[in-house]
Amino acid sequence: QVQLVESGGGLVQAGGSLRLSCVASIRTFSLYAMGWFRQAPGKEREFVAAISWSGGSTYYADSLKGRFTISRDNAKNTVYLQMNSLKPEDTAVYYCAAGRFTGTVYSTSDYNYWGQGTQVTVSS
Repeated sequence: QVQLVESGGGLVQAGGSLRLSCVASIRTFSLYAMGWFRQAPGKEREFVAAISWSGGSTYYADSLKGRFTISRDNAKNTVYLQMNSLKPEDTAVYYCAAGRFTGTVYSTSDYNYWGQGTQVTVSS
């Protein structure tokens, strides 16, 4: 059974940083593209970032480029999201997702497995 477990969320002041982690219990983790999405109250889940199976390609929402960095460690079955210069509008539940790459990474339908999410709250 595949499980994705996120951690690292919390309360931070505007301008601060957080690093989210997601550990995946997938035997063939290195074959999966990994993504981060977020969902704020009353809004749809939106794409944040993704990384290819090898880590050689990364993808970001245009509005987040330069502040967020995605990375992975296949030896630890873990994907990370480093978030810097956080803003109150970054407040959301952040979800980790895994999917076999089919050509796109920006849609929730591109992913097969999801974590339960971790809350990130940025105070002004």
